[in-house]
Amino acid sequence: MLLMKTFAKYGVQIPEILLPKTIDLKSWSVIACDQYTQDKAYWNTAAECAGSQPSTLNLIFPEVYLNDGNGDERIKKIKETMNFYLDSGIFTSQEECVYIERKTEYGRTRKGLVVAVDLEKYEWKPDSKALIRATEATVPERIPPRMKIRTGASLELPHIMLLANDPKDELVGGAGALAKKSSPIYDGDLMIHSGHITGWRVAGSEAEQVLESALASLAKNGTDKDGNTFLFAVGDGNHSLATAKAVWDEHKKSLSGAELENSPVRYALVEIVNIYDEGLTFEPIHRVIFNQDAGKLILFIEEKLGGEIKTFDSEKELEDFVADKNAAGARYGFITKSGGAEKLCVLQTSITDLAIAALQPVLDEYLDATLSDKKNDIDYIHGTEDVVKLGKQENVVSILLPPIAKDSFFATINGRGPLPRKSFSMGEASEKRFYVEARKLF
Repeated sequence: MLLMKTFAKYGVQIPEILLPKTIDLKSWSVIACDQYTQDKAYWNTAAECAGSQPSTLNLIFPEVYLNDGNGDERIKKIKETMNFYLDSGIFTSQEECVYIERKTEYGRTRKGLVVAVDLEKYEWKPDSKALIRATEATVPERIPPRMKIRTGASLELPHIMLLANDPKDELVGGAGALAKKSSPIYDGDLMIHSGHITGWRVAGSEAEQVLESALASLAKNGTDKDGNTFLFAVGDGNHSLATAKAVWDEHKKSLSGAELENSPVRYALVEIVNIYDEGLTFEPIHRVIFNQDAGKLILFIEEKLGGEIKTFDSEKELEDFVADKNAAGARYGFITKSGGAEKLCVLQTSITDLAIAALQPVLDEYLDATLSDKKNDIDYIHGTEDVVKLGKQENVVSILLPPIAKDSFFATINGRGPLPRKSFSMGEASEKRFYVEARKLF
């Protein structure tokens, strides 16, 4: 068993990275398995791009197929393919982190750092004060089906993205400045018009010093008055990391001594991204309420959250007011139509936490009190245009949320715990993480 360089205090390990000896990114690399879950045509196109070449498509379980009824057969085939790829010698391996620059089809460039993290330092439960914490509520029922895929798998491939609260960009930026002194280890376009990705090796004693110094700085700045350190927040792949934790908790029952410390199953491969990265877009997920009295709902929200109602004459004025990044408190825009009359108003509050963290519990309380059918009476909408359009329908209340404030993101989670379900989105679907790196697991 290889003993990887581990920064135990910070729950970070320099992993043994596996990459194909000859890497054609357009066939090898595919998008995260939890994307395009209603679009089999996308995944059929991905299969055509992969062809007969070695591909991460053969090592993952796209969630679009979860309910097809052949899950056990698919998982068996995935694990057989992992073993085949390992036995056939397609991989090179090296103890290293990987610095990544991902240019998306929208022209944005997001920077990341692939490392392994200690699952003993992660917890998804709402009251967690662990180093690594969930950002959104975890659904426990979603974990066991995913455990079948990871348990006993000889490889893992990450689509988990962790966020670092790093205004000075010491960790990812520091690693990148060092890594780019050398040539990339891979570089190319991604399939289905999803942009371009380049990766550089981060390894050696100088890299270790850069990483340890940056981690120490992040830990110091992320420690609250009670001595709890909040180092990383899960941005994408929360249920995947929760699954890795569950698999480790089960597996470690059979281990002792050095095995507990050094087992590869104790770690999970992730990409760390600085929350302040200009290439990382944080979009709010707006709310639309159906079959409810608009006036009563707005009044209820006003009574619960406090603040002042302002009315507007145009949608643009309302949108601009809600979207003002310099606003002192959270703002909630309401677009409604009743009896043919459209109403545009905003509740301006003094709330300094993320707006959705305060709103969703109020919506849940109201819908519970009215015996609402939540599945049909509330929807979660990406994009301002669509939410405004829905608000123009009779007996619909569209609630427009302000931009996600990056500077209060960690503070909100540290104070409140994970955010309500469907609170934010990190970029468009095609901007999500693509699988490139692999790591030995079982």
